[in-house]
Amino acid sequence: MKNNTINYPLTNTVLDNNDIKSAIKVLKSKWITMGRETLKFENTFSRQISKNHSIMVNSGSSANLLIFQCLINPMVKKLKQNDEILIPAICWSTSLWPIVQSGLQPKFVDIDPNTLNIDINDFEKKITKKTKALMLVHALGNCGDMNKIVKICKKRNIILIEDTCEALGSKHKGKQLGTFGDFSSYSFFYSHHITSGEGGMICTKSSIYANIIRTLRSHGWQRAISNKKSTNWSFINSGFNLRPTDISASIGRSQIKKLKNIIKIRQTNFNLIRNALLSDNKYSDKFYIVKENPNNSIVWFGVPIILKSNDNNYKNRVTKKLNSFGIDTRPLISGNFANQPAVKLYNLKINNDLKNADFIDKNSFFIGLHNTKTNIKIINFIKKAFYASL
Repeated sequence: MKNNTINYPLTNTVLDNNDIKSAIKVLKSKWITMGRETLKFENTFSRQISKNHSIMVNSGSSANLLIFQCLINPMVKKLKQNDEILIPAICWSTSLWPIVQSGLQPKFVDIDPNTLNIDINDFEKKITKKTKALMLVHALGNCGDMNKIVKICKKRNIILIEDTCEALGSKHKGKQLGTFGDFSSYSFFYSHHITSGEGGMICTKSSIYANIIRTLRSHGWQRAISNKKSTNWSFINSGFNLRPTDISASIGRSQIKKLKNIIKIRQTNFNLIRNALLSDNKYSDKFYIVKENPNNSIVWFGVPIILKSNDNNYKNRVTKKLNSFGIDTRPLISGNFANQPAVKLYNLKINNDLKNADFIDKNSFFIGLHNTKTNIKIINFIKKAFYASL
């Protein structure tokens, strides 16, 4: 199969003229740091998505960091040094590292290969007296049985944090992911469902936590929660500088106006690609694609491919061939993070019972999903390239 004209990247152009005009308007105002536009975006996000307090930061990674910094803060004291935090082994680096950076102990939980999300049975098995929180990662926008997870957390008095960075707009039984837990984080990086270039959001049900996060976001300043910003130089907490810019916020606010259409397009694109790749039965023994639970309405982050081969080099051969055809591939999040070199650097304790995460690490990858309609020509190209690579 030869191709000189078509390629299929992980993401495509996501900014339109309205987004660019919004950013230019802020630039022309000459007020480009965090201000009115950020507050407007936070309020819009609260109305449309979280139904809770929303605090914008400069990235989804910073959102995760501030959540844990809030929970260990002297004003809160919900978590203390060496408390145990459970986290699925399939996760992103900055889902994990804020746990370590906050003096807490992460413990990896295996995943369910049918959802790519946390294995609920292993989650229950891993809970000990030291377990104080669950950092739940909604891998590729999908989720497990959220009602069951919430029930377990309430029964065992476990704080539930939802890393929703890849799952904006996804729902379980009609309820938005990111609204089940005590906290949730979102990312607006360029490749995500909506973008502000760089940017993220923290959502919480607690006004107390929200105000603490606002002060932590901005140097520990009282003026972060005061109406007398010009004269207030009182520092009431520790802090960082993790503020967004009004330029980013204006782009994010412009993008979220299109979210319903983006959701529809991404879901359509996913189904078209999935159905095309599964249309030939003679390849059914070589791979599978995760099937959406009827209880869910998932806005997929990408199209996950799980190969069935026991050959350790098979994934490398397949992805290399796809790349040669012009189809970008990447690991499923970070693969099994317990296998990453930095885990040894920080001497994190690793369980030897992460067999599903190891299987996904060895056998899975994903291809992109775009915010613009993928036409039949591209669908057929992906299908032919995929079959030629298996």
